[in-house]
Amino acid sequence: MAVISKKIPAPDKVEIKTALLSVFDKTGIVELAQALSASGVRLLSTGGTYKAIAAAGLAVTDVSEITGFPEIMDGRVKTLHPTVHGGLLAIRDDSEHQEAMKQHGIEAIDLAVINLYPFEEVRAAGGDYPTTVENIDIGGPAMIRASAKNHAYVTILTDPADYAEFTEQLSADEGKTGYAFRQRMAAKAYARTAAYDAMISNWFAEALSIDTPRHRVIGGALKEEMRYGENPHQKAAFYVTGEKRPGVSTTALLQGKQLSYNNINDTDAAYELVAEFLPEKAACAIIKHANPCGVATGSSLVEAYRRALACDSVSAFGGIIALNRTLDAETAEEIVKLFTEVIIAPDVTEDAKAIIARKPNLRLLSAGGLPDPRAAGLTAKTVSGGLLVQSRDNCMVEDLELKVVTRRAPTAQELDDMKFAFKVGKHVKSNAVVYAKDGQTAGIGAGQMSRVDSARIAALKAEEAAKALGLAVPMTHGSAVASEAFLPFADGLLSMIAAGATAVIQPGGSMRDQEVIDAANEHGIAMVFTGMRHFRH
Repeated sequence: MAVISKKIPAPDKVEIKTALLSVFDKTGIVELAQALSASGVRLLSTGGTYKAIAAAGLAVTDVSEITGFPEIMDGRVKTLHPTVHGGLLAIRDDSEHQEAMKQHGIEAIDLAVINLYPFEEVRAAGGDYPTTVENIDIGGPAMIRASAKNHAYVTILTDPADYAEFTEQLSADEGKTGYAFRQRMAAKAYARTAAYDAMISNWFAEALSIDTPRHRVIGGALKEEMRYGENPHQKAAFYVTGEKRPGVSTTALLQGKQLSYNNINDTDAAYELVAEFLPEKAACAIIKHANPCGVATGSSLVEAYRRALACDSVSAFGGIIALNRTLDAETAEEIVKLFTEVIIAPDVTEDAKAIIARKPNLRLLSAGGLPDPRAAGLTAKTVSGGLLVQSRDNCMVEDLELKVVTRRAPTAQELDDMKFAFKVGKHVKSNAVVYAKDGQTAGIGAGQMSRVDSARIAALKAEEAAKALGLAVPMTHGSAVASEAFLPFADGLLSMIAAGATAVIQPGGSMRDQEVIDAANEHGIAMVFTGMRHFRH
């Protein structure tokens, strides 16, 4: 049956006479209740909120007194009642609604202050199935949605951060709220319940191993507004999804300006890459435009940084530096010699902070830990009219069964370099070719339409780095090289051999694999297949 709007105009100012307060997060609730009470507002409340307000010496009525029905089923049923929802949904200027209120003894509720059970926190903490289900709020979202729908007459507050603005307006407007404020709060309320329900539905899909649910919703909470997006003419903001994964979303900004859209994108790419390397061995990744320009390990963090920088010191200018260990003073002293946009590390020593402070515009981030590269999760990107959602690429080369396909098997050193190069290649935009030697990238070719071009660009980068370092030959000589996807023809392999590579790691699976293997055997090259590719677009 269609609902026909009666087109009753919404009033601008609405006086707050009765308020319903029911919150899990009690931040500021007593102070808000005191302000309401001082303005002569009647207070209704439930459960723990009622106890907190009553303990503050304020007059407050338990909701069960107006419903005539006690709180039952361990609090699952307390506000799901026509007296409550009628008071929230009634159109005050509709004579039929007024008659229904009078007939059923329903009192108008002008303000609802509601926040929800901590489902997100319980899930993130690893709560078991029954505990997580029990923390799905029902009455709260129902009251929020009812109040927000009737924002013409009802003010809905779902965030303690809005209490101050509300009380200021209440004081300025003699106990009333304006329509524009109620609209904003209603919009915020629906966004809150949408994100809450999205979190619940995604948890169910995960718990029940439903890879492609009929509806997929990804919600987030605003972390910060940004001056602009990828380009100055684009608007942007940073939202966090609630996934407790150490990284750019969990960082503390220890110094420097607000991160830009591009800073966040590049910093995430850098930190996810460096997390591939266990902190037992120091590692550094330097990122520019979401691609690594240098990655290395070392016996110390400063050694790892110097070796990463040596790969392409030109591109590193203005880049993002990610470290897999606590940033120390010695490493900080080296980093400040070069213009850098962002440093991200699991932690930072006090001495390192003092050194970085010499560069006040350098953004310094402490993430509080490293993300687990094997952890499950989802990634998403927008397309016109839709979302592409996939599981995170959480496979590590250590978990793969490598297959030697050439007559010559790789040496132990070549095998180590192969694995290192393949780890880095996983985080390079396709088509990707990465040369590595002794735990250090020698050359990186990224994002080319032809894999041959990626191999050539990587070799050219190595030649430029050799000149800058005064080396007689580029580091690609005697290196291992990784391709993140199969080599479709032998031409790519021949380019790698021409650059000096002696070992190749690739997924395999091409129709012309044998042609590529034959070319490797002809040149005495060792080659292994991983059986897994790492496209990155």
